[in-house]
Amino acid sequence: MKRTQEFFRGCLIGGAIGDALGWPVEFNKHDQIVQQYGPNGIQDLQLVSSGKAQITDDTQMTLFTAEGILRAETRGIRKGICHPPSVVFFAYQRWLLTQGYPRIDDYEWIYDGWLLGVKELHARRAPGNSCLSALLNRKHGTIEEPINNSKGCGGVMRVVPIGLFCLKERAFDMAADCAALTHGHPSGYLSAGALASIVASIIEGADILTAVKQSIMELKTKEHHEECTRILEKALDLVVKSDLSDYEAISQLGEGWVGEEALAVSVYCALKYNSDFKKAIVAAVNHNGDSDSTGAITGNILGAYLGLNKIPADWVEKVELNDIIIQVADDLLTGHQETDEWWNRYPGY
Repeated sequence: MKRTQEFFRGCLIGGAIGDALGWPVEFNKHDQIVQQYGPNGIQDLQLVSSGKAQITDDTQMTLFTAEGILRAETRGIRKGICHPPSVVFFAYQRWLLTQGYPRIDDYEWIYDGWLLGVKELHARRAPGNSCLSALLNRKHGTIEEPINNSKGCGGVMRVVPIGLFCLKERAFDMAADCAALTHGHPSGYLSAGALASIVASIIEGADILTAVKQSIMELKTKEHHEECTRILEKALDLVVKSDLSDYEAISQLGEGWVGEEALAVSVYCALKYNSDFKKAIVAAVNHNGDSDSTGAITGNILGAYLGLNKIPADWVEKVELNDIIIQVADDLLTGHQETDEWWNRYPGY
């Protein structure tokens, strides 16, 4: 059982570091990365004038997912009834404010909470079009009534707090429902369910390979699972093909712009380097595609497995908002607390 501070912090900080490492090369092809950073590609966090390595919308939305889940818990305890995906939806509406979009009069009652007061979160770092358009539509997408046909990775890259907070038997469906708020294609929300399931299994004591295999078994019980299942099984096969370079193997899985590809690339990297956080993250960002998302998901998986102390300490120190991320990780671990401090951070409606 890894339901301790070490592994909760590792999961969220690890994801933020992978996000930050991949952000400078997110829109670059592999040959451009090599040309700029050398034959081994980008190897270290790139610091800005603040002395920190910037996170992107991946980590921003992950934090707001956590806020939504925790505020849903507060409401459930205080009010006796709650629909968590709806509370998460309103958390994402608060995230929209940080991206420069105006307040909506009908939503004035939801514009509170401590994350809105974190000025560093009010930064636009290439937010995904599906997330923006779906949230601006103000409708709650569901699996039964999808809001679009998007399978972009904006659903999967933000759901690990659900894998940390929920027990395994609940994590998959909760994450899929929360991803379906903005992504209506099965591979957009099933990949999110699979990631939350993997993280929940790891936190409950499974190794990464076992967690992935268990997730695939659960995937196979879902309608329209075939695309996600097939690429995850391919990722498992590629891990043992030692004649391929990481770039070659990742190229066979895709570029990570869509949910099932982002998850498969991350599973490959986390399994290939399951005892070395840095090697896994470096492999996860040096390719042709969505480097910050594959870096973030890899960091989430491996951080949950290895724990904070196995992540390079200088990276932990340099990643933007590390103190906020650690606070959120601790809050996910402790759950609801009947204190004024907790109520101010995570009020119920």
